[in-house]
Amino acid sequence: MLHPPRAYIYLDAVARAGSIRKAAEKLHVASTALNRMILELEEQAGTPLFERLPRGVRLTAAGEVLVHTVRRSLSDLRSAQSQIEQLRGLVRGTVRLGCAESVATDLIPSAVAQHQAQHPGVQFQVVSGVTHHLVQLLGQDEVELVLVHDPAPSDDLQVISRLHQPLCAMVRPDHPLAGRTSLRLAECQPYAVALGDHSFGSRRLLDAVMARSRIAMRPMIEASTVQLLKEFTRQTGAISFQFEIGTLQEKRRGELVSIPLVDAALGRSELVLAVREGRRLPSATLSFVELLVGRLAEITP
Repeated sequence: MLHPPRAYIYLDAVARAGSIRKAAEKLHVASTALNRMILELEEQAGTPLFERLPRGVRLTAAGEVLVHTVRRSLSDLRSAQSQIEQLRGLVRGTVRLGCAESVATDLIPSAVAQHQAQHPGVQFQVVSGVTHHLVQLLGQDEVELVLVHDPAPSDDLQVISRLHQPLCAMVRPDHPLAGRTSLRLAECQPYAVALGDHSFGSRRLLDAVMARSRIAMRPMIEASTVQLLKEFTRQTGAISFQFEIGTLQEKRRGELVSIPLVDAALGRSELVLAVREGRRLPSATLSFVELLVGRLAEITP
């Protein structure tokens, strides 16, 4: 097993915790020893790496540069370890994935289970959330790949796969609109609706269409989680909105009906699988990427 330099681990831990005491507790070392290590690194660098605050520490500009390099080195070391294990005929390690909520309760659990059935030595760390936050984590090597909706174009993003994803209205089978095969957003206006909060990419799309078309909707509820919105639709009959891939589980169960919205601005969205440009992925992650690309291809009409 390849072990990274202890100083790298300590520096990264303090930067993440924002506190020498909290980092020491997590590392199970004495805070005095950890502080001494940080002071030695600062002496070697010839400049402070952390700004000492009344309630913790904060990286200086020099500290940001060093921590960025350290995290890249730790990432490369994990990749090297994975490749060595692959040469030994093993697929082991940890896959660190950031994914949109739309895939977090159906596609990703299913894909992880399928992968682990073939490679039981692989563990997963999954973070779900909004696109801009997950892309930020990708750039910081906190995750190795992301599956997100409509990330902003960036030279730092290497796209592996794209899947067209229209935004859909989700209704109960007994809703007056349930028999429709397509809808314009304006047709939802007479009915009760439930909306994601303004951190949702889908909410920004909906707001833009409402502003342009002068559609007025008064949501019965705004929420920060997809599951809450779906459950509210089940219980009250209010219309909620979700990208198509996030409606598949409920459609299979017959719990909800999804109807594509045909407004031009709502039909161009994409689900994107991406990694950081230049990132060398461990063999376990590469194996999962291959599986995930295949699963996405199965969904493509």
